[in-house]
Amino acid sequence: MQGHGGHDHNHGANANARQLTLALLLTGGFLIVEVVYAVLSGSLALLSDAGHMLTDAAALALSLLALRVGARPADARRTFGYRRAEVLAAALNAGALFAVGIYVLVEAARRFAQPVEVQATPMLIVAVLGLIVNLISARILAGGQGESLNMRSAYLEVMGDLLGSVAVIVGALLIRFTGWTWVDPLLGAGIGLWVLPRTWALLRASVNVLLEGVPRGLDLDALRAELRALPGVDDVHDLHVWSVTGGVNNLTAHLVAPTAGDTLLREVEEVAARFGIAHSTVQIEGPDAHTTGGAALHP
Repeated sequence: MQGHGGHDHNHGANANARQLTLALLLTGGFLIVEVVYAVLSGSLALLSDAGHMLTDAAALALSLLALRVGARPADARRTFGYRRAEVLAAALNAGALFAVGIYVLVEAARRFAQPVEVQATPMLIVAVLGLIVNLISARILAGGQGESLNMRSAYLEVMGDLLGSVAVIVGALLIRFTGWTWVDPLLGAGIGLWVLPRTWALLRASVNVLLEGVPRGLDLDALRAELRALPGVDDVHDLHVWSVTGGVNNLTAHLVAPTAGDTLLREVEEVAARFGIAHSTVQIEGPDAHTTGGAALHP
């Protein structure tokens, strides 16, 4: 049965999808312009900012993918649905963006040794246009960023690129009025160094999900201790916690409990919820380690 809450949720998801699509079109379209003018002007800072804008476009695309593909229901072949498609895309994007960041740093080092003439005027014009595009995108996403983590992540990415555009504008003005061409590789390296840690964090988190590692921030020993401390539980083994996608955690465990009932299952459910686990499957065993029953918990 679906009530008004489900209708409101669908309406909100559709609104978020429209916001993300519009922001993605703006960011992706301007990304092409920025790359072309970065090559024409010879600006490494502009090229580095384009790489950062690529991270924004990827983040927007992933957020949109999470809404579109993740909404598809589970079927007989994919019992968890399609939510892990977001993680696969994130890992591929993070790997590519990390390579771009390394290239920018290497190129910056080369330009410090062999300065390259930079055309400040095209660099300034494109950076100002980029700032305008980021301001529009941020305004579009601001309304939904308090409703979901996906939207907030996309909003923060755009705000980060907005700061990058400001840095390029400052660099272009300095080059234009002082002739300090070394400012360009300095800004390019700075933007690259700012992007690399975030890209590495995204890649590491994506790989952890793909390897079905314990979700970041979840203390498995503390979870085991709380389950073992429940009344009637003698031991806990075969405890596994993993994520299907970011924020969707799952648990399976065997509990040795001579006398088990619905009360124990409810207590297990409460413990799992405190650790941010969305779906739990618990098997109850007797003292002889033979299975006496099982239950799937859906908080």
